[in-house]
Amino acid sequence: MALTDEQPAAHRTDPAPHGHGLRLGRWDPDAEAQVEAWLRARSDPDFRRWNTPLTLVTDLAGARAVLRRQAADDTCEPFRITDAESGTTLGHVGVNMIDRTFRTARVGYWVLPEARGRRVATHALALAAEWAFAELDLHRLELGHALGHDASCRIARSCGFAYEGTLRGAMFEAGRKDAFRDVHLHARLATDPGTALED
Repeated sequence: MALTDEQPAAHRTDPAPHGHGLRLGRWDPDAEAQVEAWLRARSDPDFRRWNTPLTLVTDLAGARAVLRRQAADDTCEPFRITDAESGTTLGHVGVNMIDRTFRTARVGYWVLPEARGRRVATHALALAAEWAFAELDLHRLELGHALGHDASCRIARSCGFAYEGTLRGAMFEAGRKDAFRDVHLHARLATDPGTALED
């Protein structure tokens, strides 16, 4: 994985990972285009089918507030996925629920509709995982997705996240907070073999 000293984190100084034509940088809550892209992604029907955010955001002010909270939270590392050449926002990958005692975290990702079908999520997840193991000294990364989300299952497996089982009722149903659905749990250890992804 190639590293650069560009785009420092709001609360970290670790270099940003890049490779496979992508760069993982920090979200800037003051950059209008970035906030608009984030809000548009969260409003996308496909995103809403598989995710139920804890905070419902419907406008730019709300999106900006969430991005600011994330930047100040030392239990998560949110990355904006960009095209390495143009800097265009393609999606998001986050290392979340970081537990430095047990050296574990959860990873999640989404990609804007126009960037789908280009292995953006796969390559971004691989970059984020290698970064988390190297820079945060984590031992275990977990990844959960709603049962039936076959694309996410393929992405997880191709990045070395082994399927470990089904968690019953571990995620909200789409658009609801009063009903639950099952989750496929995948995980990757720092000691697991790395993945050799092709561009």
